Amino acid sequence: MRPARWATIGLAVVLLAIAFPLYWTIVSSFTPEARLFQAPDLVPRGLVLEHYRALFAQRDFWIPIRNSLVVAGTTTALCVTLGVLCAYALARLRFPGKAPLLALVLAVGMFPQISVVSPLYLLLRELRLINTYPGLVLPYMTFAMPLAVWLLVGVFRQLPPELEEAALVDGASRFRILREVVLPLALPGVAATAMLTFLYCWNEFLFALSFTLGPDRYTVPVAIALFRGRYQVPWGQILAAAVVATAPVALVVFALQRRIVQGLTAGAVKG
Repeated sequence: MRPARWATIGLAVVLLAIAFPLYWTIVSSFTPEARLFQAPDLVPRGLVLEHYRALFAQRDFWIPIRNSLVVAGTTTALCVTLGVLCAYALARLRFPGKAPLLALVLAVGMFPQISVVSPLYLLLRELRLINTYPGLVLPYMTFAMPLAVWLLVGVFRQLPPELEEAALVDGASRFRILREVVLPLALPGVAATAMLTFLYCWNEFLFALSFTLGPDRYTVPVAIALFRGRYQVPWGQILAAAVVATAPVALVVFALQRRIVQGLTAGAVKG
C-alpha cells in the first residue's frame, strides 16, 4: 500500500475520533432521557426537544450565556487592544531587558492557575469584586494577556520593516505607524489572536467557579458543571447545554478558519 494511502487512512481515523464525540453529543441531546443509557442508538430516531425546552424554561440558560459573552468579550477587547501596544513595542522598539521581559510574559502565561486562586480571591474580596463582572475580567486578563502578547509579537515580527522605516522618514509617529501601516497588514494575525483569546475566556472554569457566588454570575462552563437533579444527574440537559454552548463558537471558527490559520502561520503580507 502506498504511503499516501496510509496517510489518508490515518487522517480519516483521526477525523473520526475527533468528530464522533461531537456527533454523539448532538444525537444524545435530542434523545429521550429514558433511552440515553438503556437503548442508545448511533442513528437517531424518535428525537425530542424536551432537553432544550427544560434548559431555557426551567434553568434560564440565557443568563450564563449572557455572562460568558460579557466577560469573554470584554476580556478579549481589552487584551487585544493592550496586547497590540505591548507586542508592537516588544517586536520593534529597542530597550534594555526586552528579551527577559518577553520570557517573563511567556512564563506568566504558563503559570498554573490553581496556585494563584487563593491570593486572587483575597484581593478581589478586599476590592469587593467577588461575584461581579470586573472580578472575572481582571483575573482572566492575568492569563489571557500573555497569550495575546506572545501571539502578536510573532505577527509583528513577520511584517516587512521597510514600510515603517519609510513612514518614520516621512515624519510619522510610532502610534500613527501602528494605526495606519502595521495594523492593516497584521489584521489576520490580530483576528486570530482575538479568536483564540475569546475561546480561552469562554472555556475558562476555575476562576469562574472560584469568584462567583450564585447563578446570576455563573458562566457557561460553571453552569453546566453545577447542573443537578434531585435524584439523578440530568444528562440530557447537560448535553443540550454543551451543544448550545459549543455551536456558536464552532460556527464562528469554521467561518473564519482560513483567516485564523493565515494569521497563525503567515501573519501578514510578505515583503
